[in-house]
Amino acid sequence: MKQLLRILVAGGLTLLGIAAVHAQAYPNKPITIIVPFGPGSATDTVARVIAQPLGVALNQTIVVENRPGANGALAALFVARAAPDGYTLFLSTNSPHSAAPFLMKTVSYDVVTDFTAVSRVGSYTLMLVTHPSVPVKSVKELIAHAKANPGKLSYASGNTSGVVAGATLAHWAKIDLLHVPYKSAPPAIQDLLAGRVSMAFNDFTTAIPHVRANTLNALAVTRIQRSSLFPELPTMDEAGVTGFDMDSWAGMFAPAKTPPEIVNKLSTELRKIIDSAEVKSRLRNVGFEAFSSSPKEMDDFVKVQLAKWGKMIKDAGIQPE
Repeated sequence: MKQLLRILVAGGLTLLGIAAVHAQAYPNKPITIIVPFGPGSATDTVARVIAQPLGVALNQTIVVENRPGANGALAALFVARAAPDGYTLFLSTNSPHSAAPFLMKTVSYDVVTDFTAVSRVGSYTLMLVTHPSVPVKSVKELIAHAKANPGKLSYASGNTSGVVAGATLAHWAKIDLLHVPYKSAPPAIQDLLAGRVSMAFNDFTTAIPHVRANTLNALAVTRIQRSSLFPELPTMDEAGVTGFDMDSWAGMFAPAKTPPEIVNKLSTELRKIIDSAEVKSRLRNVGFEAFSSSPKEMDDFVKVQLAKWGKMIKDAGIQPE
């Protein structure tokens, strides 16, 4: 019996030693961060701001790879099927992780069981912007104009936040809006600037430069509280769309079954970066509020957001496609 115990203890210590060596050796090749939207999107911008200091911290090259399409579901499926070795990460958002399961009839991944949370990264704020040809200066005027011109206004979306926000407004105000979907925010903004669509709910990152250049008009923000980045804009709730509250988010994930020691190493370094004054400032300048969390906090947050977005989509009367 004593000999058996010695063997078991020795075996356990050996496994711990292997795990420790594995953690110390990681990473020994480039790491890829998968982004579910195209170049120039808010998520792409955030990924590239984070990638540089993360590469320095891990002494390894960080590659940002864009895989847009299907509300982020294509990127999510790719990461879900990737090797759980810490070399494929996913900067996900509420699009593939909260909304896609309710906007699509089928998704080939499970947002809870197919991913390992690393950390929250922060939140986006959306603003409702219109083309200057739309003769309105407020949400109230927009609703009145839409009612007077049924079916003549359209809204672009480059992600599920834009989809759900537009549908929520149309459902609440009982107005007829044509939805025009895009793979990501930059092409949606380009068509809005060209006047091919009337309006959009866009993230600050892609919208603010055009608002400041007076090529788009900003009417309101989607959070229940005013944004410190654009405090002069009312919230949708203040503008009369009672209870409108949409907080879009971003978080870092790895494939399920990624070794805990790798997840902990990634989480430790990523949280230092996200919470640093320099990175917070850089992200704030592009309209993104950065903050981190523990993997457990991120796990819990994902489950809450899944229920919240499911309810928003149902309340907006959106049918899965």
